[in-house]
Amino acid sequence: MLTQEHSCERAGVIRRALIALVAALALFAALLSAFSSAYAAESTEEGVVVTTVSGAQIAPSTVGADADGNVAVSDDETAATLTNVDFGISDFARQNKGTNKGYNDTYYGYRYSMPSGNAFSAIIADGYMIIYVSPNAERELSVSVNDTKFQSDFLTMLEKLDSAASHGGTVFSTIENLPKYFTDHDEVIVGDYTYRFAVEVEEGYYYATSTLAGSEDGSAGGIYAESGTITLAADTVITEKATGIAAIGEFLAKLDWNPLWVSLRTTGVAILIIFILGLLAAWGTVRVSDKWKGILDTIFTIPMVLPPTVCGFLLLFLFGNSTPTGKFFISIGIDIVFTWPAAVISCVVVGFPLLYRTARGAFESLDANMLDAARTLGWSEGKIFLKLMLPLAWPTIAAGTVLGFARAMGEFGCTMFFAGNYAGITQTIPIAIYFDWMGGKTDVAIFWVVVVIIISFLVILFINVYSTRTQRYKKKLGD
Repeated sequence: MLTQEHSCERAGVIRRALIALVAALALFAALLSAFSSAYAAESTEEGVVVTTVSGAQIAPSTVGADADGNVAVSDDETAATLTNVDFGISDFARQNKGTNKGYNDTYYGYRYSMPSGNAFSAIIADGYMIIYVSPNAERELSVSVNDTKFQSDFLTMLEKLDSAASHGGTVFSTIENLPKYFTDHDEVIVGDYTYRFAVEVEEGYYYATSTLAGSEDGSAGGIYAESGTITLAADTVITEKATGIAAIGEFLAKLDWNPLWVSLRTTGVAILIIFILGLLAAWGTVRVSDKWKGILDTIFTIPMVLPPTVCGFLLLFLFGNSTPTGKFFISIGIDIVFTWPAAVISCVVVGFPLLYRTARGAFESLDANMLDAARTLGWSEGKIFLKLMLPLAWPTIAAGTVLGFARAMGEFGCTMFFAGNYAGITQTIPIAIYFDWMGGKTDVAIFWVVVVIIISFLVILFINVYSTRTQRYKKKLGD
């Protein structure tokens, strides 16, 4: 009975504890809901406040784009006109990414380029959109940023250009309830962010900038930006988009082929170095004691398992201008970091382990008695390597060479970190894919992706065909 009473008492305590816990959770949820509602109401009431430097508040546009507007967009997505409108847009460019780098030791903010000091700029931020039109353009075209007709016509063309140049990316027309602020002031303030337009960082180079108070990183002030020139409709050139074979020919004619030539040149030199170093390293490793073999194998193989960016960092740490190695090369007039030789070194580092591992495996699989027999005949180690080991292991070595070539061709992280992105110098195909996509050139990025897939397919096909023929030949010899 006593045990039963204790059990009932414990059950009662547990029930009361559960009831208290549920009540506390309900109270917490109610408080959280009330706080969220109050905060939402406060946010809705306050909204986004955009002011000029003088403190004058700029009101959001009350109009939108004309969904039925007949807009003609140029085939290169840089110009647009609207039927029965006196002005058009030229030199349009969408920038998915800007730069936070300073210039001449001066920080200007997170920068998006503008084609000229009289260009317009549109910065799409989280919760608002700032559209700047220069006063000079207003005077020359007899338009006003406060005119609702101008705002509607401008947004109609800008939306079409934005959609055409986005290539699947974010477009501001799909952002629900996005307030748009038109201004001809070259400096406006939104909360802690200050936006400046037509900033001439160096002679002839203009930017729209975003700065965050108390910080030297204003990148969060914009999701992406767009810029162009407002011109007379009669002066706006709209080129028709080619179709079919003509479109393909036009695309290939305009394509910058430098990434392909840089990749082939870089990888070609790298594979020669990889071939020589890989064979020597594999030959040397199989001839040392097991103790040293494990250490050497770890050193030679580790680039294969390290992230490419880590390899790039280590190379930068080794050959940097402030390191003893870097200072030595600089003293003899050789610059390595962010040069084409740096791209070659990056490819060698990441491609070397593949050839080394395959060559070492091929050498170790050879009959040791056969090698010893050659030694008893008075053959030197060099002659054994060239006349016996290399011919017998050649099929595997060839496959490893092709794999090393493919790995070097597809290298991105190490090359980007150590050699940088310099068009025509260090910009290989993988780097070009990344920056073309970031720059909104999705069609070019897709083209290079297809090229890489074709190269990879041919590499794998070559290995399979070569291996099949080699096995067939060995089988005939066995028969």
